[in-house]
Amino acid sequence: MLGSEGGGDEEPLFRPYTVTGGRAEPRYHMAIETLVSSSFIMDEELALLTPEQEAIIRMCRAFRSVAEISALLRVPLGVARVLVADMADEGLVRLHQPSLDKGQPDLNMLERVLSGLRRL
Repeated sequence: MLGSEGGGDEEPLFRPYTVTGGRAEPRYHMAIETLVSSSFIMDEELALLTPEQEAIIRMCRAFRSVAEISALLRVPLGVARVLVADMADEGLVRLHQPSLDKGQPDLNMLERVLSGLRRL
């Protein structure tokens, strides 16, 4: 069963399910703005990772948000969260969670997001 969008590189619809081992939620909460950076991994060791893990390692050599990872990998946000959380547990990536004071969002971050959206 393949995606119906057309094009030459159609992916099976069940692929995200198999990549996450059937899990839809990560082991712990992770905000979409959580920044991810990759740990140092030698190129020989990259061959031992799944294609998704390798892609995340390469793209997170510069800080990336979980939302960016989802968009760049073209996978649903939930799948990206599961993959990143698993990789963090294995020590492959580091998570840089936003600090929220008393459960309130950072107003500076919200203003930057709003400013960025207005520029679009």
